[in-house]
Amino acid sequence: MYAMNPLRPQRAVTLIEVIVVIAIIGMLIVLLVSAVQTVRSAAHRTACANNLRQVGVALHQYHEVYGSLPPGIAHPRLLPGIPRLYGPDTDAYPLLNWQGRLLPFIGQESLWSQVQEAYIQDPYYLNFPPHVGYTTFIPLYVCPADGRRVRPDTPFDRSPGTTSYLGVAGTNEFRGDGVLYMDSRVRFADVVDGTSLTLMVGERPPSLDLLRGRWYGGWGYWGSGDAFLGVREIYSGSSQPGCSEGPYHFGPGRLQDPCSTFHFWSLHPGGAHFLFADGSVRFLGYGTDTILPALATRAGGEVVGLPD
Repeated sequence: MYAMNPLRPQRAVTLIEVIVVIAIIGMLIVLLVSAVQTVRSAAHRTACANNLRQVGVALHQYHEVYGSLPPGIAHPRLLPGIPRLYGPDTDAYPLLNWQGRLLPFIGQESLWSQVQEAYIQDPYYLNFPPHVGYTTFIPLYVCPADGRRVRPDTPFDRSPGTTSYLGVAGTNEFRGDGVLYMDSRVRFADVVDGTSLTLMVGERPPSLDLLRGRWYGGWGYWGSGDAFLGVREIYSGSSQPGCSEGPYHFGPGRLQDPCSTFHFWSLHPGGAHFLFADGSVRFLGYGTDTILPALATRAGGEVVGLPD
């Protein structure tokens, strides 16, 4: 048996070996981060779809109670002396989005009572307060992939509560051939194209400046981009300089692009979730843009099949 020679030099780790080890560790970290992102993205998609399903249940319950879906938004109540542009002021909650009307059906009865009291104090929806619901964050109305956002120029407690889900107005806000648009009160019996083939709500992250994407009350063109959106939306305003008139299409968007607020999209890879009038939720890829106009109308008579 040989004894170890204490004077024998030991083999040292070479620089190349160190570099190889570091490279392997780096690759493992990249793979780990990618795996974590994939899991997080899948979790966000699942949670987002579940949010929409709950919204669908609430819309069906509202329909059962009132005999129709809520209006996408009610037209503004005009002050005396202003020329009337709409029908009679029969709605008790002018400029309140459809999501605000669902509060009693999503476990927000206390907040709904505050909304009702606010409209008693300020029936024209002009001031904050009393419309404190305007700043209330409701997790159900926000896709986890979008997160909570606040206006950069507004204190946190005065920043509007955002929404990731807009009603489908149909082709565009002016046609009103969908199910949720200004002064709409669509019944499921009116959806003659079939509730399983008609879109009701779709995803679109709120804009960074929050000019569009609030669940409480709509302004814009009285709700377009806040409460509802068409699948071939036409933009005719001036709040977003540099944006074309359209029509806009379902496709990838960017948070930094203000023009992305005029079409449905999501932060999920490849497409976005849509809630159908029968209460089902499907993830539609951007390649389905060509059939979206047929799915968005309630009585267009189109023949369309959904991809598997």
